[in-house]
Amino acid sequence: MRIKATIIYDGGKFKGFQKQTSTNNTITTSLEKALKSLGISDNIRGSGRTDAGVHATGQVIDFEVPSYWTDLNKLQLSLNRKLEYISIKRLQWIEDDFHSRFSAKKRLYRYVFKTSTPSIFEKPYVSYYPTFDEQALQKALKVFEGKHDFSNFIKTGSVTHTNVREVYKARYKKLKNYHIIYFEANGFLRSQVRMMVEASMQVALNQWSSNALNKQLNLEEKTLTKLAPAEGLYLAKIIY
Repeated sequence: MRIKATIIYDGGKFKGFQKQTSTNNTITTSLEKALKSLGISDNIRGSGRTDAGVHATGQVIDFEVPSYWTDLNKLQLSLNRKLEYISIKRLQWIEDDFHSRFSAKKRLYRYVFKTSTPSIFEKPYVSYYPTFDEQALQKALKVFEGKHDFSNFIKTGSVTHTNVREVYKARYKKLKNYHIIYFEANGFLRSQVRMMVEASMQVALNQWSSNALNKQLNLEEKTLTKLAPAEGLYLAKIIY
């Protein structure tokens, strides 16, 4: 029997989502340790990987459970008692052919920042940028919409089958003292969202030109490789 779990986590407490040989401080390792203590030895499958410091409010994983685990409420409570900085939002039964990553149709990321210094309570979860041109940001984000080869917006050393992704929406809005950037796509490359945020913000800050942004997206030249700070980024939702 397979279970789909929607989870949230504080990415600042971990070295990333994926298992690593150099550390046990990853989200996957923590989840599998908690599952194993409850007699569930299956390796989890995630909808995608998040970098160190990146949070999630809607990450999805799936795993196989022994037949004696029939009470999902009890399993959720038991896991949440054992997990630290990770919380199970929802558990549900799924068909055997479901795959958290390959069954996903859309992924939504949210980036949160302020133009005033975040408080000590906000700093782990909200990024900072200076005052910027909101219209320029909207226009810069719009450039990313559509199907593109994002080879110039991927972290160096990443290996993928294809770097083509389709971005359905790239939007900005202000909510009180917070600025929020949204990306919705069929998938994202490693660190792609952080590179797109940084590129858009550099245009909005008049530190980089919209022409340079277009050239980088069109693979004509690559002049910006910096990533936006990790703490403002959230994997918000997976749509199936």
